[in-house]
Amino acid sequence: MKLNKLIFTENACYKAGRKITPKGIMVHSTGANNPWLKRYVGPDDGKLGKNQYNNHWNQPMSREVCCHAFIGKLADGSVATYQVLPWDHRGWHAGGSANNTHIGFEICEDGLSDRTYFDRVYREAVELCAYLCRQYGLTEKNIICHSEGHAQGIASNHGDVMHWFPKHGKNMDAFRAAVKVELAASSGDTGSEPAPASGLYRVRKSWSDAASQLGAFKVLANATALADKNPGYAVFDESGRQVYPAASGGSADSPLYRVRKSWADAATQKGAFAVLDNAKRCADENPGYSVFDEEGKVVYTGKAAPAYTTYTVKRGDSLWAIAARTLGKGTRYTEIKKLNGLTSDLIYAGQVLKIPQK
Repeated sequence: MKLNKLIFTENACYKAGRKITPKGIMVHSTGANNPWLKRYVGPDDGKLGKNQYNNHWNQPMSREVCCHAFIGKLADGSVATYQVLPWDHRGWHAGGSANNTHIGFEICEDGLSDRTYFDRVYREAVELCAYLCRQYGLTEKNIICHSEGHAQGIASNHGDVMHWFPKHGKNMDAFRAAVKVELAASSGDTGSEPAPASGLYRVRKSWSDAASQLGAFKVLANATALADKNPGYAVFDESGRQVYPAASGGSADSPLYRVRKSWADAATQKGAFAVLDNAKRCADENPGYSVFDEEGKVVYTGKAAPAYTTYTVKRGDSLWAIAARTLGKGTRYTEIKKLNGLTSDLIYAGQVLKIPQK
């Protein structure tokens, strides 16, 4: 897998700032004969190529759409993956409740008849799914496509990817089977050492840098062997504690610093760290989070969460309708007016409004 990262910081979905706990993966395809990543991902980073129409998705848009990644062609014709949202960010890809539970990625379609291109993006998608399964403790059984999501009542009525895969002798059962093989081949589950109590040993540069993860192992010896082959990498248990090599400023017996929104809200925990600096870094990467010691005392406060989200006005919108949709009550439109300094109820399509937190 050729994984790149270009986060869509200008897309309204990213600015909305909502997080999820990934429980599944949804496979999409774009439905347009354009295999080039530059159509959707931008601006050009030197590998994508220039989009002469500047209609990529990393900008304010009239539609509420955004997935977590795209697979397609770079300017040199090679196939790659681009992550465009943090994996635990709530995307706008499913058109249903799967947005609250699933990571979604789009495969850029061509004319649907090129077997060489299909085989390359299919393999890239298998490897991406295996990577995400290892990262979030999922299996191939947690993977569906958009059309399967619709059948389950959690996504809108789209046919992807079952209008494309069967043309090349594939379906989602075959795809899931390929992911299962990929997971088995990369697990390194040989040996007799026990796994950590709650799961896997993960090899990363730091606990908070999930994108750097090289693998997740049930056997500690296999994880340490991989870390030894990759200078700058370490092994972390499921709580985020660095178990190999011994963390500077911490040890296996050190108390843990936990990163949460509040001490009482354990469900929001992003990680538990033996090293305070690592915990602080994680808190800074997640606005609204703080670092707590073992007794629940705040030892570091990260960046404040934004006091608002944003909404791009669509044709036919009114302040009342926007308030009803985003805040639950149309009568709260006055709050939107006040936050945006509006002196009248006049708004226009494409206008970006600040929306108060619920």
